[in-house]
Amino acid sequence: MKETVLDVLMYLFECFVDSEDEPEPDRNELREELERAGFREREIDRALDWLDGLNVADTTADAPIPRTATVRIYDALEQERLDPQCRGYMLHLEQIGILSPTQREVVIDRLMALDGSDIDIEQLKWVVMMVLFSQPGQEQAYARMEDLVFADDPGWVN
Repeated sequence: MKETVLDVLMYLFECFVDSEDEPEPDRNELREELERAGFREREIDRALDWLDGLNVADTTADAPIPRTATVRIYDALEQERLDPQCRGYMLHLEQIGILSPTQREVVIDRLMALDGSDIDIEQLKWVVMMVLFSQPGQEQAYARMEDLVFADDPGWVN
């Protein structure tokens, strides 16, 4: 079975998102859990590095929010990896108040850090959820995003 970094991250997210009673596991505990689950060492290392990058990227979450509408210009590599549907979906998430411009940048950073070349909307949704979950005070935005991820209708929900 070929696992991707996102597969490992989704496994961790699903295992630990509801464990509010327990303290956040450390890197060694995460590694042991992933090894028991059958993930390969290379993917485990890359997933843990990705999580470390999420914590670094999260430090910009307190940046001031622009008071006027902004337009995000994607560079050539971002355009190559994030198709028009993904870019449009992120814009939609901003417009309905789930993502701030600063959070959008964290999401883009974490998407670009994933392995592989093609990023689809389902992957985007999971990364958005992980970013929102990692930031304090984003419970409402996280809940709205969770509704979008698990909605039966794949259309965009306001």
